[in-house]
Amino acid sequence: MSQHVELSTLNPRYEGYRLRDHAREARLLASIAARGIEEPLQGVDPPGGRFLLDGFMRYRCAQKLGIQCVPYVSLGAEEATGIVSLMRVSRDQTLGILEQARFVVDLLTLHGLSVSEVAEMLSRSKAWVSMRRGLLEEMGDTIQRILFQGTFPVYCYMYTLRPFRRMNSVPREQLERFVQSVAGRRLSVREIELLAHGYFRGPTTLREAIAEGKVAWTLQHLQRVPPDEEGCNAFERVLLQDLQRVGKYLQRVLVKCQSPELTSRAFHAQAHLLTGSLLGRCETFQEKMREFHARCGRV
Repeated sequence: MSQHVELSTLNPRYEGYRLRDHAREARLLASIAARGIEEPLQGVDPPGGRFLLDGFMRYRCAQKLGIQCVPYVSLGAEEATGIVSLMRVSRDQTLGILEQARFVVDLLTLHGLSVSEVAEMLSRSKAWVSMRRGLLEEMGDTIQRILFQGTFPVYCYMYTLRPFRRMNSVPREQLERFVQSVAGRRLSVREIELLAHGYFRGPTTLREAIAEGKVAWTLQHLQRVPPDEEGCNAFERVLLQDLQRVGKYLQRVLVKCQSPELTSRAFHAQAHLLTGSLLGRCETFQEKMREFHARCGRV
């Protein structure tokens, strides 16, 4: 049941557990200024105070706009129970993998729950819980802080930088230096990927240039980098790797979709939506690949 509470009574102790999205927050500020806060904030009400768990963007917007009272829903009187409730309700809506990981680590450490207990409470597997605990341990405090501040895309860390550490044994210190050098520059995912390949696989001069903040110069240089021993420039190498990944994951999906282990209704409902989206792009993908294949064969 929603109620209205004084904004000053909400303790934002868990604010650092949620990712920042500055562009989205700016849009939300304009919306709240025009229509007010339409969705209640959520938190827990232990004896020591009222702790906010969800709605930090709305909380900050209310502060900026001088709003004194906000709609609020209590998730219980215990912090652990409230966290579990939030994670169960928002598993497919608002919480990203890093936010899930931060709350999981909190449940395991501050609240003393075991991996099995957390898995059971969230209706997840122990592997799901362990993976999220290990994710934060693997990235370290520096990268965590930058990602949660919203100055470096989580997607780029997970799918561009993390594979360098896992498959190429890049030290965490090198990842930290790269993230610190690139964070906050409003670069696209493609630009960050190109810089990462130059930083971790290119010559020392490129790595030094990125570390010194010469990002624009480095991006221009990478577009016309001299051919390597295989006759490919940086952009071509990245595309070849992308094509290899596509082939790899196509094979994995073709094998896994025949598995007898795929039995749950929840899986089939989600898979139906995802495969529908993929099928809608198959014709365009095949057309482009045939065209690209023919063009490559003529060179």
